[in-house]
Amino acid sequence: MTKKTTKKAVAKKTPQKTVALTAWDKVKIARDAKRPHVKDFIAGVCSDFEELHGDRIVNDDKAMVAGFGTIEGINCLILGHNKGATIEENMESNFGMVTPDGYRKAMRLAKLAERFGNPIVTFVDTPGAYPGREAEERGQAEAIAKSLEFFSGLKTPIVVVVTGEGGSGGALAIAVGDRILMMENAVYSVISPEGCAGILWRDGARAPEAAEALKITAPELLKLGAIDEIIPEPKAGAHKNPEAAIKAVKKAVVKALVVTVAFSLVSAIIGLIPNAISLVDGLFSIFGGH
Repeated sequence: MTKKTTKKAVAKKTPQKTVALTAWDKVKIARDAKRPHVKDFIAGVCSDFEELHGDRIVNDDKAMVAGFGTIEGINCLILGHNKGATIEENMESNFGMVTPDGYRKAMRLAKLAERFGNPIVTFVDTPGAYPGREAEERGQAEAIAKSLEFFSGLKTPIVVVVTGEGGSGGALAIAVGDRILMMENAVYSVISPEGCAGILWRDGARAPEAAEALKITAPELLKLGAIDEIIPEPKAGAHKNPEAAIKAVKKAVVKALVVTVAFSLVSAIIGLIPNAISLVDGLFSIFGGH
């Protein structure tokens, strides 16, 4: 064996050190255009899906995908930010930035899901709500606030999956849930690192520093109790192996659905106990005294 081949053999046997990703590294991975998008997750997680459209007031926002589907035999409402996979889709969906019409569509269908007892699964991936003039004229801030209030009061289980960027109120508007899951390289924050750096230091170049300070990564948010579970990604990220990433998401979503649906049923049964006791007391008072 030559000296050169010996070195190669030793290099193969020597375990490679894993370089820890910084918060800014994860921001760049979360924004990678090759990561699975909401329609990829729907295709891989649901056995069937019927998309529904429109807010019944103004428009159908392409940035918000909504419809009913089946996940391992469980009928669910699926909601998600749609960034689009091509330039044309990016433009049509405002890169996943939702307008008030999209939030109204989500609430309209969520009310329908509650009526039929269907759990809700949301896929969060947006840089933020759409900041354009038309959105502001139609009450963007009010729509987000209304959505937060609405989803907080729903009486059906909600599972949230942060798959890429969880940006500001635009993400939070459909991220109120019973179980919050987050992919390993996703980020979730009240403001983008660039925006934070611009406000604090008047210097967008300090975005990496802001990303560290904001605690936007999945491990940090799990420590803070802001999320419930981290979904592991394939080596080098979901954009390198979308199929494996989607399988991991499906496994986590199914587990979360089983837990939340079971808890909802138990809570409903417990809630009936006082009424049952009152009924028994009433019957006893009528018939027990004779």
